[in-house]
Amino acid sequence: MPSSILRVLPKWAASRSLQCGGRRYASHGHGPQYNEPSGYLFSEKPLPPGQKRKKEDWENMWYIGMYGTMAVASVLLYYKPDTSIQTWALQEAKARMEARGEKTHYT
Repeated sequence: MPSSILRVLPKWAASRSLQCGGRRYASHGHGPQYNEPSGYLFSEKPLPPGQKRKKEDWENMWYIGMYGTMAVASVLLYYKPDTSIQTWALQEAKARMEARGEKTHYT
């Protein structure tokens, strides 16, 4: 019995690999495909003098999202509450000194 399984196993494995679609190549078998370097920034040729570059649809949304997020983050960081240990210790020390009747402000 075990010898018959060993004879059938290679044939079964070969038939399974063919059923799964065979080999896959990263380039899908069409040869190398990549954008050839053109020497221009983002492969955009410079426009003739006097012409203006036309923006793509996604550019305004990207600018608003990028700089809007930076502005909101700046405002939030500016108004962030002070949670440092030094500030807490100073407030705690003043509260304890006032509770004992000592001065907290020297003039």
